[in-house]
Amino acid sequence: MTVNSRPARPVMLGQNQYGKAENRVVKITRDGATHHIKDLNVSVALSGDMDEVHLSGSNANVLPTDTTKNTVYAFAKEHGIESAEQFGIHLARHFVTSQEPIKTARIRIEEYAWERIATSDANSKFIGADEVKHSFVRQGQETRVTQITYDGESWEVVSGLKDLVVMNSTNSEFWGYVKDKYTTLPEAYDRILATQVSARWRFNWTDDEQKAPNWEKSYAQVKKHMLQAFAETYSLSLQQTLYQMGSRIIENRGEIDEVRFSLPNKHHFLVDLEPFGLKNDNEVYFAADRPYGLIEATILRDGCEPKIPVDLTNL
Repeated sequence: MTVNSRPARPVMLGQNQYGKAENRVVKITRDGATHHIKDLNVSVALSGDMDEVHLSGSNANVLPTDTTKNTVYAFAKEHGIESAEQFGIHLARHFVTSQEPIKTARIRIEEYAWERIATSDANSKFIGADEVKHSFVRQGQETRVTQITYDGESWEVVSGLKDLVVMNSTNSEFWGYVKDKYTTLPEAYDRILATQVSARWRFNWTDDEQKAPNWEKSYAQVKKHMLQAFAETYSLSLQQTLYQMGSRIIENRGEIDEVRFSLPNKHHFLVDLEPFGLKNDNEVYFAADRPYGLIEATILRDGCEPKIPVDLTNL
C-alpha cells in the first residue's frame, strides 16, 4: 500500500529581522551646574533562529520588541551615552550575548546635536545669566548617523551624516559634456555649486582585540576634512569634488577604509533679468529643489573591498 506524502511547498523563508524602530532617547549628564545632552533616535533589528515564529507562530525564541525598547532606555542610564557608536556597541553586544536564538544585531542611530546658548554678561533678576550652563539650541547643520552590526564574533561600524547643506558661490564650472538633440543646458564657466551631503564611512575596527577609535574625535575630524576638501577644490564637476572629499578622508583618517557619498546637485540657475532692462552679472539665482542631479560614488583605501551598500545613502 502506497502512502501519499505531502508534497513540499514551493516556498522558503528568506532573510528576516525584527526589533523596535525609532526609540527616541535623550540623556542629560549633570556635571554640577553644567549639563550635557545626547539626543538619539535608536532603531534595533535582531535576526537569528526565528523560523518558527514565521512558520507556526511560536514566540518561544522571540524577545519582545517592547523589551528592546526598554533596554535602550535602561542602557542610557547604566552605561551612559559616550558616543552614538559606543552606545550602539553596548546594545548589539547585549542582544547577541544574552539571547541564544539571536545571532546578529543591527543598531541604527541618528544623533541630533545641541549647542549651548551664549548668555549675556548682565545678571538676571533670578539667576546670574553668565552662569547659565543648562540652556541649549538645536543645531540644524546635519544629522549624525551610525549603524553597528554584530554577529557574536565581528563588528561592522558604518557612521556618517545626512542633510549637511554646503555651497561654493564660485570656483565651479561645468562644460565639455556630451550634447545631443535634447541638450539645452548652457555651458557654465562660473557657477554656484551646492549639495546636501549624505555620507557613510566604514571603520576598519572589526573585533574586540583591536583598539577602538575615538568615535567623537573621528566624527569631528572626518567632517572637517570633508568640508575643507569641498571648499578648497576648484570644481569642474560635482563628481570631481566628491572624489576629493572622499580622498581627503581616506588619506587623513587611518581608521576608515571606505567612504560613500550621495550628493544631490542643488541647482542654482541664473534668472533672466533682461526683460526688465537689468544685467544679471552672476548675482541673482533661482534655487530649484527638483528635479536634481544625483551624484554617488564610493572611495576606498587601496586594497580594500567595498562593503557599504550602494543604496544606504540615497533616496
